[in-house]
Amino acid sequence: MRRIGYWTRGYGERDAASVTRTTWQAWLLTDAPASRGQAAWGRRYRLWRDFSRNPLAMAGLILIVLLVLAVAFAPLLALQDPAAQNLPQRLAKPSAAHWLGTDELGRDVFSRVLFGGRVTLGMVVAIVLLVAPFGLAVGCVAGYAGGMADRVLMRVTDVFLAFPRLILALAFVAAIRPGIPSTILAIALTAWPPYARLARAETLTIRGADFIAAVRLTGASATRIVLRHIVPLCIGSLIVRVTLDMSSIILTAAALGFLGMGAQPPSPEWGAMIATARRFILEQWWVPLVPGLAIFVASLGFNLLGDGLRDVLDPKQR
Repeated sequence: MRRIGYWTRGYGERDAASVTRTTWQAWLLTDAPASRGQAAWGRRYRLWRDFSRNPLAMAGLILIVLLVLAVAFAPLLALQDPAAQNLPQRLAKPSAAHWLGTDELGRDVFSRVLFGGRVTLGMVVAIVLLVAPFGLAVGCVAGYAGGMADRVLMRVTDVFLAFPRLILALAFVAAIRPGIPSTILAIALTAWPPYARLARAETLTIRGADFIAAVRLTGASATRIVLRHIVPLCIGSLIVRVTLDMSSIILTAAALGFLGMGAQPPSPEWGAMIATARRFILEQWWVPLVPGLAIFVASLGFNLLGDGLRDVLDPKQR
């Protein structure tokens, strides 16, 4: 009887959990929400449900989450100090002591890749935090104001778009000095125009809507209309663009590091690691291969995640 009661109690708990989950789903998916908060959470739940049904998007999300966790816990996961040199063990093959081998100075490649991810992803986050708000502001102001302001801002944008991003970034870094701050500033100066063009296109579509005319009739200022009614509607497209653009930012940062314009030794950075190991690509192939795979995995994860977000957030794709 005790065993029957135990299993009955177990089934009851599972049934209660199922009923609770069904109740929450009904609350989130209702067509008549009782409050703005319920409507907002219902929209978020629908977006997550559509996103989770895309296996490639979920694969990209898992890759990014694993990469971020590995980078965040690099001091705990790293086997050795990434800057510690051990010349007798230089160019050692992968082993129990060095999972991914050692480089030309005997430094552990696995540890350097983990800490190099901190440098690369840190630069990516800093660049996105700089270019996304700036590009959004320029595009929304140009699209809503129109006239001379629109022409001036868009001509400046066209000047930056006329040059390849890597070439322009190289020119900026060479004019300042090689290093991580210079790399962040150079890539940020070359990466904002696409965000401005996207925000302007969205603003041109929105500013003629009836609800914007109604808000304008209530006496709202142009600043309030842009900040409260236009910018929130541009956020979805901006998030998709940012996610898709992160892979190109990673490649640009790695290219600058490969050319000696990015992070300077002994700081570990994926592009710089490939540059110093390229002369060993035939004999000690694992030394340049590992940071190259890290760049590939990070770029692939952001591309898959961006494609999934585009399918969910872009109404034209739904």
